[in-house]
Amino acid sequence: MKIGIDVLGGDFAPKANLDGAKLALADLPENVSIVLIGDREVISSGLSSFKGDMSRLEIVHAPDVITMNDHPTRAIPQKPNSSIAIGFDLLASGQIQAFASTGNTGAMLVGSIYKVNTIPGVIRPCITSVLPAIDGTDSLLLDVGSNADCKPDVLYQFAILGALYARNVQGIENPKVALLNIGEEASKGNLLTQTTYKILAESDEVNFIGNIESRDLFMGTADIVVCDGFTGNVVIKEAEGIYTLMRKRGIRDEYFDRFNYENYGGTPILGVKGNVIIGHGISNDIAVKNMLLHSYHVTKSQLTKRINEAFN
Repeated sequence: MKIGIDVLGGDFAPKANLDGAKLALADLPENVSIVLIGDREVISSGLSSFKGDMSRLEIVHAPDVITMNDHPTRAIPQKPNSSIAIGFDLLASGQIQAFASTGNTGAMLVGSIYKVNTIPGVIRPCITSVLPAIDGTDSLLLDVGSNADCKPDVLYQFAILGALYARNVQGIENPKVALLNIGEEASKGNLLTQTTYKILAESDEVNFIGNIESRDLFMGTADIVVCDGFTGNVVIKEAEGIYTLMRKRGIRDEYFDRFNYENYGGTPILGVKGNVIIGHGISNDIAVKNMLLHSYHVTKSQLTKRINEAFN
């Protein structure tokens, strides 16, 4: 298996990405190699003191960078020699089995849709985030930013995608799916949530347990929590903000330490034909390591194949 990483993406590139790749090699099986995609001279310089197994590292030259200021839709065609564009070329051609980046999220989404393509039947791909529960489990929230405006059939598909992820990657046999709403009753919410509730309640494809209120998000009530991307992004940004405030106040707690983004590294784009993992822009070497490890587990689980089978 070959996992590609965008060495030039993220706030602390290239050092954090190269250091993270070195750390990941120690935890990945020996038959897994990492393809470093970026400026060859920069990568070679960053590896000059590396004493590990160089045979498991491959360099693919990509001199250009898609920055956070580049327009996501225009960036890839305008910068075909960028690390993100070349990474998707390698993934689409099967030269790598997964592609991970902490760079421009919008460009990663666009590349996923137009370079490796959406799985037939999936209306809109989505991204997820982990919600640590107080009981020691983790819930999955989706979507968290890629689809700000959604229709009921899109939210319904998010429920299916989330359940497939939980079943194949997290090993949860019959994941509980809930709809994020302003009340537990079926009649609560706006037209979107009311209609989505009806669709989910009538479906036999997911284990729908009803509405969940935001105060119960971290109680372990559901394995999968479905919402539109606007709402989901507000939720995770607030959770990140609370964790940051606690750290600044010198408050340490075993439960809240699980909110540290370093623990999770990245999240897959669900609903596209390839294994694409997006990491946090401020990722350090530990987060990058975990992003690469997660890329391996997602690829090994054959999640993309399972989603394709479910939708076709």
